[in-house]
Amino acid sequence: MFASGGNATPREVAIQLLARREYSRAELARKLRQKEFEPDAIDSCLDTLVEQSLQSDARFAESFIRSRIARGQGVIRIKGELRQRGVDQETLTTAFASVEEREAVDWFEIARATLARRYSSPGDTPKERGKRERFLATRGFDFEQIRYALSCLS
Repeated sequence: MFASGGNATPREVAIQLLARREYSRAELARKLRQKEFEPDAIDSCLDTLVEQSLQSDARFAESFIRSRIARGQGVIRIKGELRQRGVDQETLTTAFASVEEREAVDWFEIARATLARRYSSPGDTPKERGKRERFLATRGFDFEQIRYALSCLS
Protein backbone atom coordinates (compact mmCIF):
# COMPACT_ATOMS: atom_id res chain seq x y z
CA MET A 1 0.00 0.00 0.00
CA PHE A 2 1.17 3.49 -0.76
CA ALA A 3 0.16 6.76 0.78
CA SER A 4 -2.62 8.35 -1.22
CA GLY A 5 -1.24 11.84 -0.85
CA GLY A 6 1.95 13.17 -2.35
CA ASN A 7 2.34 12.13 -5.95
CA ALA A 8 -0.22 9.36 -6.32
CA THR A 9 -2.32 9.69 -9.46
CA PRO A 10 -6.14 9.82 -9.40
CA ARG A 11 -6.11 6.32 -10.94
CA GLU A 12 -3.86 4.90 -8.21
CA VAL A 13 -6.09 6.33 -5.49
CA ALA A 14 -9.25 5.08 -7.21
CA ILE A 15 -7.79 1.57 -7.74
CA GLN A 16 -6.73 1.46 -4.10
CA LEU A 17 -10.31 2.29 -3.04
CA LEU A 18 -11.89 -0.16 -5.49
CA ALA A 19 -9.62 -2.93 -4.24
CA ARG A 20 -11.52 -2.84 -0.94
CA ARG A 21 -15.11 -2.60 -2.21
CA GLU A 22 -17.30 -1.37 -5.07
CA TYR A 23 -17.90 2.38 -5.24
CA SER A 24 -20.35 4.41 -7.29
CA ARG A 25 -18.81 6.84 -9.76
CA ALA A 26 -20.14 9.77 -7.70
CA GLU A 27 -18.53 8.41 -4.50
CA LEU A 28 -15.17 7.96 -6.24
CA ALA A 29 -15.38 11.47 -7.73
CA ARG A 30 -16.07 12.91 -4.26
CA LYS A 31 -13.13 11.03 -2.71
CA LEU A 32 -10.78 12.17 -5.49
CA ARG A 33 -11.97 15.78 -5.11
CA GLN A 34 -11.13 15.53 -1.40
CA LYS A 35 -7.57 14.63 -2.45
CA GLU A 36 -7.60 17.85 -4.50
CA PHE A 37 -7.09 16.32 -7.92
CA GLU A 38 -8.10 18.45 -10.92
CA PRO A 39 -11.76 17.97 -12.02
CA ASP A 40 -10.66 17.14 -15.60
CA ALA A 41 -8.19 14.53 -14.31
CA ILE A 42 -10.92 13.00 -12.15
CA ASP A 43 -13.43 12.77 -15.03
CA SER A 44 -10.84 11.34 -17.38
CA CYS A 45 -9.71 8.78 -14.79
CA LEU A 46 -13.28 7.68 -14.01
CA ASP A 47 -14.18 7.40 -17.71
CA THR A 48 -11.17 5.11 -18.21
CA LEU A 49 -12.06 2.97 -15.17
CA VAL A 50 -15.59 2.54 -16.56
CA GLU A 51 -14.27 1.64 -20.04
CA GLN A 52 -11.98 -0.96 -18.45
CA SER A 53 -14.88 -2.31 -16.32
CA LEU A 54 -12.96 -1.53 -13.15
CA GLN A 55 -15.80 0.72 -11.97
CA SER A 56 -19.47 0.11 -12.68
CA ASP A 57 -22.46 1.82 -11.09
CA ALA A 58 -24.57 -1.22 -12.05
CA ARG A 59 -22.20 -3.61 -10.26
CA PHE A 60 -21.96 -1.23 -7.29
CA ALA A 61 -25.78 -0.99 -7.06
CA GLU A 62 -26.28 -4.77 -7.19
CA SER A 63 -23.62 -5.37 -4.57
CA PHE A 64 -25.10 -2.61 -2.37
CA ILE A 65 -28.64 -4.01 -2.70
CA ARG A 66 -27.49 -7.52 -1.72
CA SER A 67 -25.60 -6.21 1.31
CA ARG A 68 -28.61 -4.17 2.48
CA ILE A 69 -31.00 -7.10 2.01
CA ALA A 70 -28.67 -9.15 4.23
CA ARG A 71 -29.01 -6.39 6.87
CA GLY A 72 -32.81 -6.63 6.71
CA GLN A 73 -33.50 -3.38 4.89
CA GLY A 74 -36.41 -2.67 2.55
CA VAL A 75 -36.72 -1.19 -0.93
CA ILE A 76 -37.56 2.37 0.16
CA ARG A 77 -34.46 2.75 2.30
CA ILE A 78 -32.11 1.01 -0.14
CA LYS A 79 -33.30 3.16 -3.07
CA GLY A 80 -32.83 6.32 -0.99
CA GLU A 81 -29.30 5.32 -0.02
CA LEU A 82 -28.38 4.48 -3.62
CA ARG A 83 -29.68 7.88 -4.79
CA GLN A 84 -27.55 9.57 -2.09
CA ARG A 85 -24.56 7.73 -3.54
CA GLY A 86 -25.24 9.16 -6.98
CA VAL A 87 -26.80 6.14 -8.69
CA ASP A 88 -29.27 7.21 -11.39
CA GLN A 89 -32.86 5.95 -11.55
CA GLU A 90 -32.36 3.70 -14.59
CA THR A 91 -29.30 1.94 -13.09
CA LEU A 92 -31.13 1.60 -9.78
CA THR A 93 -34.25 0.07 -11.39
CA THR A 94 -32.21 -2.37 -13.48
CA ALA A 95 -30.08 -3.41 -10.49
CA PHE A 96 -33.17 -4.07 -8.34
CA ALA A 97 -34.80 -6.15 -11.10
CA SER A 98 -31.61 -8.13 -11.58
CA VAL A 99 -31.03 -8.88 -7.88
CA GLU A 100 -34.72 -9.61 -7.21
CA GLU A 101 -34.84 -12.09 -10.08
CA ARG A 102 -31.50 -13.82 -9.43
CA GLU A 103 -31.95 -14.08 -5.67
CA ALA A 104 -35.75 -14.61 -5.72
CA VAL A 105 -36.14 -11.73 -3.26
CA ASP A 106 -39.36 -11.71 -1.25
CA TRP A 107 -39.65 -8.31 0.46
CA PHE A 108 -42.58 -9.50 2.61
CA GLU A 109 -40.44 -12.37 3.91
CA ILE A 110 -37.49 -10.06 4.57
CA ALA A 111 -39.77 -7.71 6.54
CA ARG A 112 -41.12 -10.68 8.53
CA ALA A 113 -37.66 -12.04 9.32
CA THR A 114 -36.31 -8.59 10.23
CA LEU A 115 -39.20 -8.00 12.65
CA ALA A 116 -38.96 -11.52 14.12
CA ARG A 117 -35.25 -11.04 14.89
CA ARG A 118 -36.09 -8.01 17.03
CA TYR A 119 -39.55 -8.80 18.45
CA SER A 120 -41.34 -12.01 19.44
CA SER A 121 -44.89 -10.59 19.48
CA PRO A 122 -46.82 -7.98 17.48
CA GLY A 123 -47.26 -5.99 20.69
CA ASP A 124 -50.17 -5.99 23.14
CA THR A 125 -50.87 -2.27 23.08
CA PRO A 126 -51.25 0.25 20.24
CA LYS A 127 -48.05 1.90 21.52
CA GLU A 128 -46.05 -1.37 21.27
CA ARG A 129 -47.53 -2.06 17.82
CA GLY A 130 -46.60 1.46 16.71
CA LYS A 131 -43.04 0.88 17.85
CA ARG A 132 -42.78 -2.24 15.67
CA GLU A 133 -44.36 -0.43 12.69
CA ARG A 134 -41.89 2.45 13.03
CA PHE A 135 -38.99 -0.01 13.33
CA LEU A 136 -39.90 -1.57 9.97
CA ALA A 137 -40.77 1.76 8.32
CA THR A 138 -37.34 3.12 9.28
CA ARG A 139 -35.81 0.00 7.74
CA GLY A 140 -37.52 0.92 4.45
CA PHE A 141 -40.51 -1.41 4.27
CA ASP A 142 -43.86 -0.27 2.91
CA PHE A 143 -47.25 -0.44 4.63
CA GLU A 144 -48.29 -3.79 3.11
CA GLN A 145 -44.98 -5.44 4.07
CA ILE A 146 -45.23 -4.06 7.62
CA ARG A 147 -48.80 -5.30 7.98
CA TYR A 148 -47.77 -8.74 6.72
CA ALA A 149 -44.78 -8.93 9.09
CA LEU A 150 -46.92 -7.99 12.10
CA SER A 151 -49.61 -10.53 11.16
CA CYS A 152 -46.98 -13.29 11.12
CA LEU A 153 -46.00 -12.60 14.73
CA SER A 154 -49.50 -12.96 16.15
